[in-house]
Amino acid sequence: MELGRAGLAWAAALLLAALGAQAAAAAAGDFDPYRVLGVGRSSSQADIKKAYKRLAREWHPDKNKDPGAEDKFIQISKAYEILSNEEKRANFDRYGDAGESQGYSQHQHRQFHHFHEGFYFDESFFHFPFNSERRDTSDEKYLLHFSHYINEIVPDSFKKPYLIKITSDWCFSCIHIEPVWKEVAQELEALGVGIGVVHAGYERRLAHHLGAHSTPSLLGLINGKITFFHNAVIRENLRQFVENLLPGNLVEKITDKNYIRFLSNWKKENKPHVLLFDHMPVVPLLYKLTAFAYRDYLSFGYVYVGLRGTEELSSQYNINVYTPTMMIFKEHIDRPADVVQARDMKKQLIDDFLSQNKFLMVARLTNQKLFQELCPVKKSHRQRKHCAVLLTGEGDKFAEAYEAFLTFAVANTKDTLKFVHIYRDRQPEFADALLMDEEKYRGKSAVVILERHNNAGKITYKTLEEAWQGSKEDNFILLDLLDQLRTDPGLLSSETVLADLNDELAPMFLIRWLYSTLDYISDCWDSLFHSNWREMMPLLSLLFSALFILFGTVIVQAFSDSSDPRDSPPSEKEETAAKTEKNDASFSKESNRIPKKGFVEVTELTDINYNSNLVRLRPGHMNVVLILSNSTKTMLLQKFALEVYTFTGSSSLHFSFLSLDKHREWLEYLLEFAQDVAPIPNQYDKHFLERDYTGYVLALNGHKKYFCLFKPHRSGDEGGTPGSCEDYDSSLHVEARGKSSCSPGSRSIKNKLHKLSFWMERLLEGSLQRFYIPSWPALD
Repeated sequence: MELGRAGLAWAAALLLAALGAQAAAAAAGDFDPYRVLGVGRSSSQADIKKAYKRLAREWHPDKNKDPGAEDKFIQISKAYEILSNEEKRANFDRYGDAGESQGYSQHQHRQFHHFHEGFYFDESFFHFPFNSERRDTSDEKYLLHFSHYINEIVPDSFKKPYLIKITSDWCFSCIHIEPVWKEVAQELEALGVGIGVVHAGYERRLAHHLGAHSTPSLLGLINGKITFFHNAVIRENLRQFVENLLPGNLVEKITDKNYIRFLSNWKKENKPHVLLFDHMPVVPLLYKLTAFAYRDYLSFGYVYVGLRGTEELSSQYNINVYTPTMMIFKEHIDRPADVVQARDMKKQLIDDFLSQNKFLMVARLTNQKLFQELCPVKKSHRQRKHCAVLLTGEGDKFAEAYEAFLTFAVANTKDTLKFVHIYRDRQPEFADALLMDEEKYRGKSAVVILERHNNAGKITYKTLEEAWQGSKEDNFILLDLLDQLRTDPGLLSSETVLADLNDELAPMFLIRWLYSTLDYISDCWDSLFHSNWREMMPLLSLLFSALFILFGTVIVQAFSDSSDPRDSPPSEKEETAAKTEKNDASFSKESNRIPKKGFVEVTELTDINYNSNLVRLRPGHMNVVLILSNSTKTMLLQKFALEVYTFTGSSSLHFSFLSLDKHREWLEYLLEFAQDVAPIPNQYDKHFLERDYTGYVLALNGHKKYFCLFKPHRSGDEGGTPGSCEDYDSSLHVEARGKSSCSPGSRSIKNKLHKLSFWMERLLEGSLQRFYIPSWPALD
C-alpha cells in the first residue's frame, strides 16, 4: 500500500515536470533568435555574424524608413546578442531561455534532475528538516538584507543594541543552538534589543561585510560597531553579552550620600534626571537599555532600596519599597516632576513615561538639534508652535530674572508654547539677531517670542519692549502678549534669519580623537584573541606593508652611493648633449624608458588586452583609439601624442592604437553604425579593399557601448609619399614634443590629425555625436 502511494507521488511529480517543460517551451516560442536571423540551429558563428551584418545593414533605422524598422533592428540586435554568446546560446537551446530571467524552465531544471543523473527528491515534497526556511519560520521576520542593514539597522544601533545570528542551510550546529536562540531572541526583543538573522547562502555580501566566515556565528552591533560572541550559546551568556555591549556609565548607583549631587547636575547637563527605586541588587537590563536609548535627553540613576544607606532617600520621597517606582526630577530637586509606580515595569510603559518628560521646564538651548525639537517648524496655521525665549546671562546677577521666568513657565505650560532660555555670551549670533537695540538690554535679560517658518532659519518674532526683570508687571505684559497671539498671529511682525546654534556640550577634538584611539586599540586587542586569520589579514597586511616600506627605504639608502657619477647632476654641456641625443633616438629606445613628463603612453589594442582595455572598461572611462597602418605608424603616433598630450591629466582617458592591416573587418563592423558620417562602400565595389581609414580616431565607451568618431583632416598635399620610420612595440611612450625623424613626406600623413585637439575638447564636453552598438565584436 505504501509502495503504491509512493508511486502515485512519483507520477504526480513527473507530470508536473512535463507540464512545466511544455509551458517553458510555449513561453520561449514568443521569441526565437534563429528565426529572427534566418539561420539554423547548427549554424556556425561565422554564418550567424554574416546574417546579422546583412540584416543590420538592411533594417538600420537611418537607412530604412519603414515604420517598423526600429523594432525589427532591436529584435535583430537582441537575437545576435544571444546567439553570439556561447553560454546564452546553450541556455536557449537547452531551456528556451537565454538565462536573463529566472523562468520556470530553470526552476524546473533545479527541482527535477535528469534520470541518468540519479533520482532526485525535492525536500519540499518530503518535508526534509534541513532547509532553514522550513526548519524555523520564526526567523523570517528577522531576516536582514544588505541595503536594509546599511540604511536602517546601522543608524538604529545608536539607539539600541542588536543581536545578529549568521546561519545557512545544512548547518547542523545551527540546528543545535536554535532552541536557545529562539528563547533568548523573544526575551531580549521584549526588552528593546534588536534581533537580526543573516542567511549566508543568500546574503553573502552582508555576511562578508560583517566578517562572518563560518556558521553559526553570533555578533552584537551597537553604535555601528560589531562585536563577535565567543562563548557557549546559553541564555545567561547571551544576556551577559548584550549587557556588556552597553557603555558602563549609563546608570549611576545612588545612595543617601550622592543623591543631592546627582540631582543638582540638571543645570550643568541641561537634562532631567531619572531615579528608579527597586529591590533588585543589580540594575535591571531593561533599565540599562532604556538609559542607552534616552542618553541624549536624560540622566539615569538607580536606587537599591534594600541596601543600607538609602533609608533617608526613600523616606524623603515616600517610596514604597515593595513596588518599583520611577521618578523624574527637573529644575526642582526637592520634589519630582512626575512619578510612575508599577509592579511589572514594561518597556512600553517606561517609553511613554520618559517621552513625555524629555526636556526641562525651561531648557537651555545648547545646540541646533535641541532648538529644532523644542521649537519645531510650523506645518499649518492650525499647528502653530511658539517659543518664549529668555535671553539672559550666567551668574547670580541673572538668577532672579531666571527664577521668575521659570515660575511663569510652570504656570502657563501648553502644548503649543515652549519656554526656553539661552546664554547670550555663549550664543552671541543668536542674541544679536533678535535684539536690535543692544545697549538697551546690556547687562539685563530680555524675552522674545518667536515662530520658526523653515529649516533654513527664517523666523518671525517680537521682543518685549522692556527688559525682563521678573516683576509682576513683566508677568502681566508677557501674559497679555501670549493671549493676543492666540487670535492674532500677525502680532509677530519682525522677521529675520537665524544662524545655527553653537554646540556648547560637544567634546573637544583632542578628547574625541583619544576616544577613537582607545576604541581602535580595543578592537585590535579583541581581534588578537578571538578573530580568525581571515579577519586579521587586513591588519597584518597593513602592518607588514608599513614594515616593508620602512626597512626597504633604510636598506636602499644604506647601499646607495652618493658619489656615483650617475646620480650627480649633469653639467650644462652634458645636459645639452643629452637633449640632442634624446631627439635623435628612435622610438624603440624611448619605449624602454620610464614614462615622464612630455610622453604619452599609447598601447596597441590586441586580442590579448581587448577585454580589459575596452569590453570591461570601468564606467566613466573611455579609450581613445588611433587607426593606423604599418607604413604610417611612426608619423601618426608622433602627431597623435602631440595632439592629445594636454588631455593626459584625465584619469578616465586611455590611449591606444589599432593596426588597420590586422583588424580592418573589426573597424568596418563599427563604422556600419555610423553610415551618415563615414559611409562604407559596397563589398562589390572594386575600391572596397582600398578604403583608407588611417588617421581615424575612435573614442570607445566600453560600459555604455557607444563610440565617437573623428575623421581625418583633408589637405591638398595628401598625395605625398609617406616616409618609412622605425616600427614600435605594442606599448609605447610617445614623445609629444620631439621632432619627426622621418622623411618630409610624413607631413601629409600628420596633417590627417589636424584639429584633433579641438575634437578632444568636444569629447570631454560631451557634445559629440554618439553611435551605439548592441555588443562589442570579437577582435580576431
